[in-house]
Order: sequence, then C-alpha cells, then structure tokens
Amino acid sequence: MINSTDGHSLDSIRYTKTQTVSIDPDVLQNNRVIMGLYNDPRADIFRVLRTNVLRQLRENNWNSFAITSATPGAGKTFVSVNLAIAIAIEGNQSVLIVDADLRRPSVGQYLGLEWEFGLVDCLERDISLEDALINPGIERMVVLPGNNSDNNASELISSRKMFNLIQEIKSRYKDRIIIFDLPPLFAADDALLFMPYIDAVLLVVEDGKNTSDELQHSMYILEQTNLLGLVVNKSSQSITPYQYGYASEAALD
Repeated sequence: MINSTDGHSLDSIRYTKTQTVSIDPDVLQNNRVIMGLYNDPRADIFRVLRTNVLRQLRENNWNSFAITSATPGAGKTFVSVNLAIAIAIEGNQSVLIVDADLRRPSVGQYLGLEWEFGLVDCLERDISLEDALINPGIERMVVLPGNNSDNNASELISSRKMFNLIQEIKSRYKDRIIIFDLPPLFAADDALLFMPYIDAVLLVVEDGKNTSDELQHSMYILEQTNLLGLVVNKSSQSITPYQYGYASEAALD
C-alpha cells in the first residue's frame, strides 16, 4: 500500500507491545487519505507541508504540535492524518498522532481502525498507553485513537492526568514527532486549554467559508502560541496563502 523512497529510513521498527493492524486502501481512498495511497500525485501537497513543518520543528528543537481549525468541517483531521503519514514515510523520525478531540474524535475512522481503548480510557480508566496505541500498518507511525468523554471535556483536558500522560508521550522517544488533532477553536475552550501542552500549532482554514473576521479571531486566540502556519483547505483554485507574519502553507484542493 505505502512505498517510501523519501529520505533515509530509520532502522526497521518492530512493534512488540503495540497492536498492529492492516488498513484497507479502499477506506483510505474513500476518506481522501491520499498519503496512504501508492503514487497519488496529490500527495506532493503534503510533502511540501511536511518539509515546512519539519524545518520549523527542527530549528526550534520542538517535537510536538497541534492541528486545529476555526470551525467544524474545515478538514483539520484530514490534514492531521495525511501529514502524519507524510512525516512517517520521510524516514528520519517516528510519528504519533493523538486524537485529542474529546467531543468528536475521528482519526480512527479516517484510517478505518477498530479499537477497544482510546485517549479517554488512559485518563479515566488507567488503561496503559501501550494497550491503547495502534500501529496502522505504516512503519514509524502510531495512533492513539480518541473516544468521547462522559465527563466534561474541558475539565479532563486541564486535569493532572492529562498533563502526566502528555509528558509521558513527549518524553518517551527522542526521534518521535507528536501530532495532536484538536477540536475547532470556536467549538469550546478545549483547544485553548490544550495549548500549554504543545510546542506549536498549525491552523486549517476552510476556503470560501471561514471569513476574515473568523481568521482574525483565530489569530487572536493563538497569539500566545507558536504558529507554524495556515493551511487553506477545500480551495477550488490555486490561491496565494494568507500572510500574517507567520509561515504559511500552500492551498489544498
């Protein structure tokens, strides 16, 4: 399914404790997970995005970032999953994608995974991280899927258990990049509460829907956060990226 010729691969990783599954290429195609499809020409968009993101992470010695959007439906999870695969196949680091959207988790669905435990189980039921992680058949990539919280999501995000779990995730492997798929900024205060845990953030903007006021409000919310750039998603044409004094990204069709 995935052939990687990018970069210089790390030594082959053997998953002895992490559950390994095979994902269905048809599911990936239906969900537009284009980085998981062999030789899809659209994948170059995410290679460019990967190069720009990794450059900033390495320059600043960061190993974690979040992906969010202003409003629902902008395609943040679409970007999160494709970018995670792109980074994994680059070959110089492993990747963990964490579904931290406690209200509408969807990373697992994008990849067609079936799972018993997720992030909330690690927090509320003391399930070990090893029992919740899944390798989706892509070398150097691991997924911590999400599930809905019966408790208030805001309180769970700001809890000591969340802090400890994220510290464990960030410190476990030196060469691992962690991507957190967060809820939209305007949906609740979840994303804002999560910002102290991560090094930087990538903002997904829905072309033709998100207004300039929404974009400016998003930038205001994130003004205390290291912004990697903007991804303009669902664009019907090639457009010039927004410039707000931060690194910006090319439009995605």
